[in-house]
Amino acid sequence: MYSSSSYLFHFCFLLIISSTCLAQTNFHPKTLFLAVKQDPSTLQYITEIHQRTPLVPVKLAVHIGSENLWVDCETGFKSSTYKPARCDSRQCNLARSTACGDCNTENTTRPGCNNNACYNIVSNPAMNTFFSGGEIAEDVLTIQSINGSIPGPESRGPVVTVSNFIFSCSPSFYTQNLGKDVKGMIGFGQQSPVSFVTQLASAFKFSRQFAICLSSSTQQNGIIFIGQRPYIFALGFDASRDLIYTPIITHPNFFLINRGSPEYYIQVTSITINEKTLALNKTLLSLDENEENGTKFSTAVPYIVLEPSIYNAVSKTFISEMPKDVKTVTAVQPFKTCFDSTYVGMSRLGYNAPKIDLVLHKPNVRWTITGANSLVKVSDRVVCLAFVERNETFGQAIVIGGFQMHDNLVEFDLARRRIGFSNSLYFHQTTCSNQFYTMGN
Repeated sequence: MYSSSSYLFHFCFLLIISSTCLAQTNFHPKTLFLAVKQDPSTLQYITEIHQRTPLVPVKLAVHIGSENLWVDCETGFKSSTYKPARCDSRQCNLARSTACGDCNTENTTRPGCNNNACYNIVSNPAMNTFFSGGEIAEDVLTIQSINGSIPGPESRGPVVTVSNFIFSCSPSFYTQNLGKDVKGMIGFGQQSPVSFVTQLASAFKFSRQFAICLSSSTQQNGIIFIGQRPYIFALGFDASRDLIYTPIITHPNFFLINRGSPEYYIQVTSITINEKTLALNKTLLSLDENEENGTKFSTAVPYIVLEPSIYNAVSKTFISEMPKDVKTVTAVQPFKTCFDSTYVGMSRLGYNAPKIDLVLHKPNVRWTITGANSLVKVSDRVVCLAFVERNETFGQAIVIGGFQMHDNLVEFDLARRRIGFSNSLYFHQTTCSNQFYTMGN
């Protein structure tokens, strides 16, 4: 099997000036970025890449814990540079193919359906399933760079190109439950040689890391930085300066096969609300050999998901720590704990709410959840605890969802096996949309 460093990508760089496209062979970007915005109907986080020849924009749902980038190749996929990966090729080995063979469903071949091609697993959490017949292929992909030497509105660098980006194909039915015009998913998973961040790091020779900053507004873009720091926001604030770090926990098996899990796990040792430690079953807080329990990050769920006994402990204590004149009201799905918002005050950190701390690998390392990330408005007079009780028998004890990441910068440093987080950017009087790179996208 080839490692990600042994596979040489052939790439070129393009600088777009008005309608003229000039080759830039001496430009070596250190940081790239994607705009990301929440879809209000599905609550998925959507970004856009440009792919194929000729280039077309492709909307994709962001899944940080997925192995690869996959797209619908059955409907409307046209490209003169599409190349299926052939059996036993370097591309198949790099993508950790699970099968190889011929496409027997049609008389003619097409993208996603070729003979002597290899396949791997693509996952769609929106359907709660995976597809094992995703044809592995290569094609052109472009992404915007950052000019690190120029602060402010001129900080966007040239568009750069990877000419042989490895991805997977899916049939059209596999895009069910994705947002409008969304054609697939973009995976940033750890332990995957073909994740989005790993391929770009290999192509452009920068460290394997990315930082995600999700906007709390469905009308404004957040950002995903790919590559090295800094992470500059308006007024010159560098969000990388004050990050708090905790180790990434790896798991050796994925889908019960011998390949490392792409999910991002961390250790939560306890939960406190207003400094009161909750009584929890500590066994649930540790990831086990079957990839159950423990804590992970996910952009595939809109709100933090808790195992039932943990949810009940959080809900009970949260209610008791709310001001006495704030009354509970009838629950609004998917939430179970809701309040009359009449007497819930506001501050620069969002709603006035009990402070929730996820205590990580050390007592002084904490993910702090303030009112902006713990209470969500569901109607004019009702706010709810933005935590959801897990309804499956098995799974993680804690899944940190998108809402809890809103206006927090979270850095995934694969090279150093650590995750850094800023806690709420409201502490610094800024937000994830308050940067120059994604304005107007």
